[in-house]
Amino acid sequence: MIETAILAFGLVLIVEGLAYVLAPSLVEHLLEALRALPEAQRRSLGLTALALGVVLVWIARSLGV
Repeated sequence: MIETAILAFGLVLIVEGLAYVLAPSLVEHLLEALRALPEAQRRSLGLTALALGVVLVWIARSLGV
């Protein structure tokens, strides 16, 4: 179980790092756009991302990964 958590954390860091390496100006524009959203909308966006992540993990685990 801990191996899976470490793997998942490593994959998140890889994806985050790629965004900053390949398109740092795009990340800045994205952060500005997020800053312009109301807090309630940012919370909804975060909750949606969280739910999608849980669903993807559940699918991966049910496929035997």
